[in-house]
Amino acid sequence: MKRRICLFLTGLSFVWCSFAQETGFDGEYVGPDTAEMTLSDTVDIILPDSAVVYPESMEANLDTLRTNWYMQQYAVVDNSCLENSVNIDYPDSVYIRKLSQLPTVIEMPYNSVVRRYIDMYVQKRRALVENLLGLSTYYMPIFEQALEREGLPLELKYLPIIESALRPDATSRAGAAGLWQFMVRTGKSMGLEINSLVDERRDPIKSSAMAARYLKDLYGIYHDWALAIASYNCGPGNVNKAIRRSGGKTDYWAIYPYLPRETRGYVPAFIAVNYVMNYYSDHNICPVLTRRPLLTDTVQVTHRVHFKQISDVLQLSLDEIRSLNPQYRRDIIPGHIRPYTLILPSQQVYAYIEAEAEILAHDAELYAQRTVVEPAGVAPGTTIYHKVRKGETLSKIARKYGVSVSNLRAWNNLRKSSYLRVGQRLAVSKKGAVKKSNSTVTASSKTQTKKSSASKYHTVRKGESLWSISQKYKGVSAEDIRRENNLRGNAIRPGQRLKIPAA
Repeated sequence: MKRRICLFLTGLSFVWCSFAQETGFDGEYVGPDTAEMTLSDTVDIILPDSAVVYPESMEANLDTLRTNWYMQQYAVVDNSCLENSVNIDYPDSVYIRKLSQLPTVIEMPYNSVVRRYIDMYVQKRRALVENLLGLSTYYMPIFEQALEREGLPLELKYLPIIESALRPDATSRAGAAGLWQFMVRTGKSMGLEINSLVDERRDPIKSSAMAARYLKDLYGIYHDWALAIASYNCGPGNVNKAIRRSGGKTDYWAIYPYLPRETRGYVPAFIAVNYVMNYYSDHNICPVLTRRPLLTDTVQVTHRVHFKQISDVLQLSLDEIRSLNPQYRRDIIPGHIRPYTLILPSQQVYAYIEAEAEILAHDAELYAQRTVVEPAGVAPGTTIYHKVRKGETLSKIARKYGVSVSNLRAWNNLRKSSYLRVGQRLAVSKKGAVKKSNSTVTASSKTQTKKSSASKYHTVRKGESLWSISQKYKGVSAEDIRRENNLRGNAIRPGQRLKIPAA
């Protein structure tokens, strides 16, 4: 006979309950899974449906997940299995036993809230679980490596399922982004770079390393994983406030009603995800199968390069490059600022190193960053006047008009130690300002008329490549040589005679 013991707390909209097991006169057998249940295992919180807040990740669009490049290339979805499968509903005692058998450091207690999240995954969001199992073959090793490096429990690897449904491009309504859903302020405080071109919150490797470090710091505050996980969601300030309002209690389930509404379900959802990702087969959920492992490697990029340049030269799809490098927001790697990491399939890394010069030269004018642009209406040979504004310096004004600081001083009889004052008028002469420089070529240079010359032939020497050959002929690119000679790739051999097109 199973008897539920409940304690109603005055003024609070929940009930604390536990189960007492006993053998009645009817001789009912009490199995080992229920006989070993403890109060901590069976603490129950009864809440109305409206009190359960599901995380945004549970609203993940399945069509978006299934059109993911990785899922299309490496996964096999058995729709017939999913459509024909039926969930198996178990009694509470089975869930308690299965949770107790998980090899985890973090406690996995069971209650009605945990049950609701389990039911949500195995009943309403079965297709989501199927896709998550497929994506986990790529992402889980990354999470495990980061957690292992910090000495943290590996079951924390399931947090990104709650946070983002394993979508590195996920952005919440509050502005949190990436697999681990960092806010901008938190991400920057952890050392992640976030700007218009790069958002390392979306970098699976770097964000996982920062998330592990952040979780380690939170555990150092509370020495309790349930509280640390809750504070990951709502911040230590809100957890501390809940502790104070509860009268100083430091147990998650004791401060449960004082936590923010969205955070109350965070730990129960974490427990449910650990259950589902380990026992999905017991509920007839068909995992997405992986055709083959995705093996990747990294290369350091020290030049500004566009994904399209890499895609065209290496014959890789843009979706593949984007999927492996979601941290680059505009398909641009600003390697001219500092070295950045590019992730590619292992077999393509050496191809990139070999063809880097050709990649950078491919459509360079189209993807170049314009560094010198003449202001509209100012023609060479004329003089204009600039009115100094607050905060402006000679160097800023010089950059604005594409002239040197020394010229500004000369045109306005300024000494090296001269200070500018707000409202001061400076002469800016455009005479001779257009000079040949090492700055990036502007897009307008594409309209210049090409000089015609007769075609030539070049005999390939040992050690030469299409790129090195193109450098010997002004106005000719490696792509031009390849097209002129009907070459499919970059491979050439010593002694081969190549036709050099007219410049």
